[in-house]
Amino acid sequence: MIQTAHDAYNKQDYTTALELYTKLAREGNPDAQTSLAFMYQKEQGCEKDELKSLELYTKAAEAKQPYALFNLAILYANGVGGVTHDQFKAHDLHMEAATRDVPPAMYEVALMLERGLGCMQNYSEAAFWYEEGAKRGHLESFNNLGALYKEGHGVDKDEARTFICFSRAAEGGLAQGLYNLGMLYDQGIGCEQDHDKALDLCRKAAYKGHEKAKQIIQGLQEDGKIVF
Repeated sequence: MIQTAHDAYNKQDYTTALELYTKLAREGNPDAQTSLAFMYQKEQGCEKDELKSLELYTKAAEAKQPYALFNLAILYANGVGGVTHDQFKAHDLHMEAATRDVPPAMYEVALMLERGLGCMQNYSEAAFWYEEGAKRGHLESFNNLGALYKEGHGVDKDEARTFICFSRAAEGGLAQGLYNLGMLYDQGIGCEQDHDKALDLCRKAAYKGHEKAKQIIQGLQEDGKIVF
């Protein structure tokens, strides 16, 4: 029945999905509890109910449902959804989710380790989790891992790996990845210097809303160095 519920949800048949998830959640199915919590959180087929969503995420997290752990961590990290802001709790939950193969949790726990949020700052551990996220195709993980290789934080400084990481993030369409790769081409770091390529990547990043890239493009236009 859980697959039938997932199929209904993916078809945006929220009425059917809500009914099936509710039945399964009452029977103690942690996957259904997680999905139902998300629907209450996002007002999908029902009115928004943060308390109900929190209750369901908490039950599913107690059963170590990976995405319940991740979503609950997000609530604690931001102090929303009926919980108080608690970076330590958020870090613990993200770590639990990361060890259960949730790529965005790998990214979040790496980010917290890099910045020392809810934990001791540890660049090498951050690099480990960014790499785990990158192995699973997570674009932000590729981008941030590239930044660590560029600066030599937690890993040996490596221009070639910096280029590879930023390239993968850019290939996936990540605005920050496009911008960072453009800066490498502009400076000839890990690649041959190519100002035309750098400008093209910067323009693509600006088109995707990257603020610094937009400022650069606007400045070049105002100076008459580019016409579009």
